[in-house]
Amino acid sequence: MPVLESMLAGFPFVMRGFHSDNGSEFINKTVAKLLNKLLIRFTKCRPRHTNDNGLVESKNGSVVRKHLGYAYIPQACAEALNQYNNDFLNPYINFHRPCFFSVSVTDHRGKVKKTYPYQEVMTPYEKFKSLPTAEKYLRPGVTMEKLDDIASKMSDNEFAERMVKARSNLFQNVSRWAERVARGYSPSTPPTTSHGEKDRQKRRNRTSTSPCSFFD
Repeated sequence: MPVLESMLAGFPFVMRGFHSDNGSEFINKTVAKLLNKLLIRFTKCRPRHTNDNGLVESKNGSVVRKHLGYAYIPQACAEALNQYNNDFLNPYINFHRPCFFSVSVTDHRGKVKKTYPYQEVMTPYEKFKSLPTAEKYLRPGVTMEKLDDIASKMSDNEFAERMVKARSNLFQNVSRWAERVARGYSPSTPPTTSHGEKDRQKRRNRTSTSPCSFFD
């Protein structure tokens, strides 16, 4: 529940709908109560129809598996993983990773073909800014100036290098913790970044974004 609340609060948009699969982590009274309180319309996919949520399903490979791999991550390490996503992966996906955007071209026979010209390569945030009425979709308290500050804090390559280092440290800590459990030790706490390193990371990277790609 706290993860869902932080995710909804992190989105810069006014939330009108919430669409999920049929998992019990979404289909329950607690989530329904929260969405009713926020006046958010809740819909769900049909069973065994992954195309109902095709955009999200496509991100399993292009985002999740590409950056986090296929290795098993213990549930006790979820907090450390969520912290990495909040501080590094999500800002990178939204503000620093260029994407191809399609342009529909109609030929003389009336057939519509999608092309991906290099002129349309931009980050999700740049694509959002290109909309003529982008600001009206932002929730109160969020401005384009604030989002611009996040995007321009450092270059795309600098942020990518920092993210790779943070990911390496994350998996090293997870691996050490898993090895201790396998040897019979019972660590009282899951792997986390040391306070000194965490403070240095906060000073270097003071961003506040959603825990997912909100411009797609």
